[in-house]
Amino acid sequence: MTKLNGKGNGKVEKVTYQGGRIEINGDQYFGTVPEEVWKYQIGGYQVCEKWLKDRKGRFLSADDIRHYCRVVTAIAKTIEVQKEIDKLYPEIEKETIEFKN
Repeated sequence: MTKLNGKGNGKVEKVTYQGGRIEINGDQYFGTVPEEVWKYQIGGYQVCEKWLKDRKGRFLSADDIRHYCRVVTAIAKTIEVQKEIDKLYPEIEKETIEFKN
């Protein structure tokens, strides 16, 4: 879903999000990240932001970059599935109430 764009050494200096880009330094960013993916939280933490901030001052390896791209994709797919569940839930809840009565 995303990839690291720009030329540089992969050092995480400052993590910011704007316009679908997650910037890690002045020259490099992960692109095409929807805002809802960026804002997705687990346990009170924004996953995409926390993962990178935990690596501030470090250089991302090729494995780190691959892993982060997979995290972003997994969150996007999770959001898709959750939306489908949310559509189905009212009907399932209705059937459960009818079954109890």
